[in-house]
Amino acid sequence: MKLGDVQERDDVARERGASLVDAAYGALKHAIRESVFPPGYQASAGELALRLGVSRTPVHEAALRLQEEGLVRILPKRGILICALAPHDIAEIYEVLIAIEAGAAELSARLPEASRLALAEDLDRATSAMGQALAAGDLAAWGHADEAFHRLLVERCGNGRFARIIQTVNDQSHRARMLTLRLRPRLPASEAEHRDTSDAIRRGLPGLAREAARRHRIRARDELLPLIESVGLRHM
Repeated sequence: MKLGDVQERDDVARERGASLVDAAYGALKHAIRESVFPPGYQASAGELALRLGVSRTPVHEAALRLQEEGLVRILPKRGILICALAPHDIAEIYEVLIAIEAGAAELSARLPEASRLALAEDLDRATSAMGQALAAGDLAAWGHADEAFHRLLVERCGNGRFARIIQTVNDQSHRARMLTLRLRPRLPASEAEHRDTSDAIRRGLPGLAREAARRHRIRARDELLPLIESVGLRHM
């Protein structure tokens, strides 16, 4: 076998291994975000691989990546633990969301008009999807549409570092969102607050956009944290 053939074979093997790890990472992360594997759940890499329909080695590699993101802990000889969120974790997450999303809204309102109008349209589309989901009683769809709004706001603001910084807390906040949806009494308020933000972006008003986004996240935090405490949730 020629040296070039060996190198090509090795390259193919590496690419295949990387794709298997990426697939395991995506499957495990999705299961954690949607609480298929709830907080506090512990299992071996083999058990998780069996449930996800992937092989064991990629699951271990994927778990190393997820541990860096704060979603799991690898316990030597004991398996993989899905990390739980305590109320103080939620409070810290909201501080990050408030700061970054307020800045993202301000930057979005400074975008060139065509980009600004296109973003506002997409934000309104996500908000409309929230209303439709709530009317249909589909809370999971409401949660995904809500996440889409906030993801668009950060991803399209023009600051790529915002999106990278916020990704880890987004995964954690989405899990908290999905776990507490049935407890929250004011879901419709989010729609009106979202439209305040998108309207300020559409009109090119940076200060108003910043304040609308900040006010929305503060209201959600101040509603959620006492609610968690009142029902005695210590971990999510």
